[in-house]
Amino acid sequence: MRENEKKYDKEFGLDMPIDEARARFSKVTKEELEAEGKISPPVADGELELIAFKGAEIRRVCHNDEWWYSIVDVVGALVGTDRASKYWTDLKTKLTDDEGFFELSDKIGKLPLPGADGKRRHAEVATPETLFRIIQSISSPKAEPIKRWLARVGYERIEEWQDPEIAIKRAILTYQIQGRSDDWIETRIRTIVARKELTAEWHQRGVSEDKQFATLTNLIAQTTFGLPIERHKMVKGLAKSHNLRDHMTNMELILTMLGETSTKEIAQQRDAQGFSENFRAAEAGGSIAGTARKQIERETGRTVVSNQNFLGASQRVADPVRLTRK
Repeated sequence: MRENEKKYDKEFGLDMPIDEARARFSKVTKEELEAEGKISPPVADGELELIAFKGAEIRRVCHNDEWWYSIVDVVGALVGTDRASKYWTDLKTKLTDDEGFFELSDKIGKLPLPGADGKRRHAEVATPETLFRIIQSISSPKAEPIKRWLARVGYERIEEWQDPEIAIKRAILTYQIQGRSDDWIETRIRTIVARKELTAEWHQRGVSEDKQFATLTNLIAQTTFGLPIERHKMVKGLAKSHNLRDHMTNMELILTMLGETSTKEIAQQRDAQGFSENFRAAEAGGSIAGTARKQIERETGRTVVSNQNFLGASQRVADPVRLTRK
């Protein structure tokens, strides 16, 4: 299978060296910084993550270009109690009534986070800045490590503003720690670069973010793989909060990159402006990748879309669904 992947890497011009990928990522990010005065988040607004801290899992969600952390999760990690919600309720009263932190309610948000049953429910969240203030009022020997951890989050963000290539280097390190193969990591990094270049192109061509970006992205996926993103996640047994691309096979990543790179090239060639014209470019770009996918399936005798993922068996939300495509 890897020989086929290398063949299509070369045939479709997707075998950029990893050093070139890092440089291209840095270039387009710096262009965004100059144009907007800020760096775009590495994940889409509303993207969810589970991150580990001292054996505890902290849920966080990207909102308005910054990470918001579950307050109850942080409190539970600090005080080591299974009644973190009750502790947080009492602490809120202390912060406002005893310490005069009257702005607390304005600085706390409510965003949907996944519960133990996988369903999303609105929960109280805060940015690292507000969490620092909350932690100052928690009497626990565990507070100091999490203060340093949150400080590192802020420091790393500043580093990425100053040198966007650092974000890619950190992504590589994270994938290495997770035990991903070098081949997979290189392919994944290339897809990140292709995606970033495409979204930068959409920005320049009058496509607004949020729903329009999501619609175009899903269109490319649908025409590439013959099924929408949510269905693809179901095949792999993933939850809504999981990043599909982090669980793709090398071949799935290659075709994703082909679809998005083709879309960018077509949009440039046609000078597509606005949503409607870029919709047609995305449809054409995805069709190119879809044709390649069908050719691969004919030659190999098996479907490209795989139920493979990088989760443990206990983390799968359901058994993979049967793939049916016309």
